[in-house]
Amino acid sequence: QVQLVESGGGTVQPGGSLRLSCGASGFRLGYFAVGWFRQAPGKEREGVACITNSDRSTYYLDSVRGRFTISIDDAANTMYLQMNSLRPEDTAVYYCVADYNHPYPWRDAALYRFWGQGTQVTVSS
Repeated sequence: QVQLVESGGGTVQPGGSLRLSCGASGFRLGYFAVGWFRQAPGKEREGVACITNSDRSTYYLDSVRGRFTISIDDAANTMYLQMNSLRPEDTAVYYCVADYNHPYPWRDAALYRFWGQGTQVTVSS
């Protein structure tokens, strides 16, 4: 059974850091396109970052580029989202995602077949 399980969310002050983890079971993450989406209250779900399965290219939402880093630990079958210099506008539920195929455009949520349950990130003073 394919499953994604996130952890690492929480509350942090502006300027702080968090690292989200997403463990996979039932498949090898390294063979899939993987990524992170988020959804804030009253807003649409948006793509935050992606790693493609073809050449491990990375893509980022403009507002997080330079602050967030997506990565995969193949041995642990886990992906991560390192989030630095967090801002209040980063507050959202974050979801890890995966799919067999290269998603194009990568920020289209409908292209990802597998989703985690979500983890809350709150940035507040």
